[in-house]
Amino acid sequence: MTEHLREIARDCLMGAETNRLNFPEIVGTLIDAGFDGYLVDYRRSAATYYLPDGTAFDLPSHSGTVPVAPAFDATAVRAAIAEAQANAPGYTYLGFGEKVRAAGCAGYLVSFSGRRVLYFGRDGETHIEHFPG
Repeated sequence: MTEHLREIARDCLMGAETNRLNFPEIVGTLIDAGFDGYLVDYRRSAATYYLPDGTAFDLPSHSGTVPVAPAFDATAVRAAIAEAQANAPGYTYLGFGEKVRAAGCAGYLVSFSGRRVLYFGRDGETHIEHFPG
């Protein structure tokens, strides 16, 4: 793992947290750099970035103010995703995190090769969102 790759991932994470980059821009940047995917863990306040050779590294992420609810509410998670995809007025990535944590989302795994995001709860419930298009 090179420092250059760490810096790309760090810039993508900060770009999301400051609303400078949207999800398609982040995905494109990470794919172009050779990443395989990433995991956002709301309970650990960390993001893990994976390369195809199996190497990975963590970056600290925003911890938020809302704890992860005990039960996973897929309907509320889908609503938050729809707001993000539509770039609804007032949308922020940090606000998205607050909404999905309140809906019981403990984290999400982004798979570039699978072109999907797997949202998961503390109770093992999941929602899979395929990349648009």
